[in-house]
Amino acid sequence: MTDQSDSYDQISPASELAQVLLITEEMLKLAQKDSWDAITEFEQRRREILSDCFSRPIPSNQEDVFSEALAAMLYMNEEMIGLLEAAKQSVAVKRTDQRHIKRSLGHYLDVETGH
Repeated sequence: MTDQSDSYDQISPASELAQVLLITEEMLKLAQKDSWDAITEFEQRRREILSDCFSRPIPSNQEDVFSEALAAMLYMNEEMIGLLEAAKQSVAVKRTDQRHIKRSLGHYLDVETGH
């Protein structure tokens, strides 16, 4: 009789890669909603699964599946990077706008106290 917990602990690399793709897809959806904090949580889990997945040899009959899955993951990563760059740009613009507003308010208050 085999220990069932051993069979549950040994998830196939293909199943792990499928999990990674699902997580990456969820991360992309979150990026589209500017939910960057949630993405950070998913990223840690994704790294753990990827590390485990590639700690074992890729089954010889699944190289093409792995190549396609990795290509899909990289494509989604590029999409997320683009969204991140846009979000960073937006934050920079807002910060600049806030500085201008603060400076204008300071100038306005200086003028008001001079009257």
